[in-house]
Amino acid sequence: MKLQLAIDLLDQKEAAKLAQEVEEFIDIVEIGTPIVINEGLAAVEYMSKSVNDTQVLADLKIMDAAGYEVSQAVKFGADIVTILGVAEDASIKGAVEEAHKHGKELLVDMIAVQDLEKRAKELDALGADYIAVHTGYDLQAEGVSPLESLRTVKSVIKNSKVAVAGGITPETIQSVADENPDLIIVGGGIANADDPVEAAKQCRNAIEGK
Repeated sequence: MKLQLAIDLLDQKEAAKLAQEVEEFIDIVEIGTPIVINEGLAAVEYMSKSVNDTQVLADLKIMDAAGYEVSQAVKFGADIVTILGVAEDASIKGAVEEAHKHGKELLVDMIAVQDLEKRAKELDALGADYIAVHTGYDLQAEGVSPLESLRTVKSVIKNSKVAVAGGITPETIQSVADENPDLIIVGGGIANADDPVEAAKQCRNAIEGK
């Protein structure tokens, strides 16, 4: 089980500093969509040069021109790139092919997918490396949890790894870890904590059953 830190609301230098502080506890660091929108793929490149053994994920939430956009993210140092599960099959295929051509991975974000079971089966067959159930900010505010979606996706996929994101904190991560996903994504639960290093350590301990 891997731990990913999602950073959305810092600039590229602040994001890199945070990643360096918690690097011993995380496996993947995400340059979130807001940073990419604000600063471009240069932020991905800056992060990739700032961490050592940690993979860098570019949260592009690709919807079209997928092969090209993956190629650009990879060029700027991304190890994992995201595409939306609601994208066309042709886009998913193009993204998978481009990522794998460079030895990189594709994470499919299931945010806003209506039929999770059906789409997860299709994405599994299309070669997605990760299928990520994702309760977005707006649904989190309504109290929605990603756990039920996680169970649904896990029950139908055969080859892809399953990831989970959406409001997970050091206080709630244990219930997520108990479902045994391949990747748990924590954002503000670490990034906005009074002590991010301690928060990351707590998350790592929960994943490792300590």
